[in-house]
Amino acid sequence: MANTAQARKRARQSLVRRERNVAMKSKLRTFVKNVVKAIDSGDKPLASKNYKLAMPVIDSSVSKGIIHKNKAARYKSRLNKQIIELS
Repeated sequence: MANTAQARKRARQSLVRRERNVAMKSKLRTFVKNVVKAIDSGDKPLASKNYKLAMPVIDSSVSKGIIHKNKAARYKSRLNKQIIELS
């Protein structure tokens, strides 16, 4: 248990930040999953629409430090490649 006021505050901050990070990561996964589902069903217009919705979420995850920029680039590249190969 934290003994100083500073340590207690840092513990509180960690909990708040963890909750925010978990929520943001969950949102990221949901948006990526929506694109993957549309790709699996073979619906190119829906996949493209979901991809356009997912891109800002992926980019904001990078700026907030949820995922690394290379991981975001990998997500975007792979999803876009799969959408292009659909038809």
